[in-house]
Amino acid sequence: MDKFVIRGGNPLVGTIRVSGAKNSALPCMAAAILTEDQITLENVPQVRDIETERRLLASMGAEVGQREGRAHDRITINCRTLSDPVARYEIVKTMRASSLVLGPLVARAGMARVAMPGGCAIGGRPIDLHIKGLEKMGAVITQAHGYLEARAERLRGAHLVFDKITVTGTEDLLMAAVLAEGETLMENCAREPEVTDLAALLTAMGAHIQGAGTSTIVVEGVTSLHGARYRINPDRIEAGTFLIAGAITGGDLIVSNCKPAHLGALIDKLQEAGILVEILSPETLRVRAHGPLRAADISTEEYPGFPTDMQAQYMALATQAEGVSQVRENIFENRFMHVQELVRMGANIKVDGSTATVRGPARLSAAAVMCSDLRASASLVLAALVADGESILDRVYHMDRGYERIEEKLRAVGAQIRRMGNIFPDKNQEKTDD
Repeated sequence: MDKFVIRGGNPLVGTIRVSGAKNSALPCMAAAILTEDQITLENVPQVRDIETERRLLASMGAEVGQREGRAHDRITINCRTLSDPVARYEIVKTMRASSLVLGPLVARAGMARVAMPGGCAIGGRPIDLHIKGLEKMGAVITQAHGYLEARAERLRGAHLVFDKITVTGTEDLLMAAVLAEGETLMENCAREPEVTDLAALLTAMGAHIQGAGTSTIVVEGVTSLHGARYRINPDRIEAGTFLIAGAITGGDLIVSNCKPAHLGALIDKLQEAGILVEILSPETLRVRAHGPLRAADISTEEYPGFPTDMQAQYMALATQAEGVSQVRENIFENRFMHVQELVRMGANIKVDGSTATVRGPARLSAAAVMCSDLRASASLVLAALVADGESILDRVYHMDRGYERIEEKLRAVGAQIRRMGNIFPDKNQEKTDD
């Protein structure tokens, strides 16, 4: 099982490039199900979840082009034949995004059989909002033996109001609606850039969508979609992680191939904490520590609020700030599992329900720590970069689900970090967060 060995103390200096957003690429790959023509996606990261999605589509009969040479960030998908519209448990058990194939399979093939997503390390994310929406669109849904089966001759447009904002629910039902008969009105939708990314691809495929990126989306169904080429947006969470890496180490880091417009809440909070963040271009940021770090409170919210996927990384930063920071988690009920590992490294953190109180600055010392989920892993990497001594991070396969060769990127800007073990172990690992 892979480990990271990190020796802290080096400021990060130079330029670090952000990869494509895996949370955009996954629904865009699922959208290929909606057409018999070829879909070409560019700026797709080489991470474990993408490989799992590739295997899933291939198991259904899709042809998924292999990445070679300079086009390593490009994937071609051809779903001309969907011989087996089933998302099998043995493939999808390691990835929460498996439910994203439900809507497009029903819309295109008239049926879908998808393994039910189970528990999740950071909290339950039930699929009931997906089911409720598909049923309103005319699907007949049954559940048995750990699988959900949906059938419909053709979905019908409907008025869908989400009881709770859900990114995957918005994406799944958006894909279902583009081939439904008539108009679908979706309210209380997620506004995340990943939803906008998906809508842009669907529009390029011939879908009629209005309002993506707002809380209300209107879709006029069409009878068929065609092929398209689309470039995935940069990963805003990876970009945010690198911004904090530059700040926490007292470095001078340029973060390239990012979208500052997607990082507004984080940039505001970093500036409140005394960090200098400059927008050098629409695709480039520069981050520098500007004197002592100051404590600042955060409260996670749906986009455009402070992202839950940056909470753990920000907590690592808060351990180095002067004063008391309150970190409130409003999205997931069990997303403080990194706290006990940070405490083992010397952090002063107390948790009371959904709020963590961080007192700093703390002198962190190297330790052997365990990665519990994707973003918790990132927070431990950040802490290790400033800890005294050599830390060993176990179970870094979590990192490989969402960060493309992060150790190589960090090492190129001055971090002392190396990997021990194979990058992609053969054996399946348990399901984790996003």
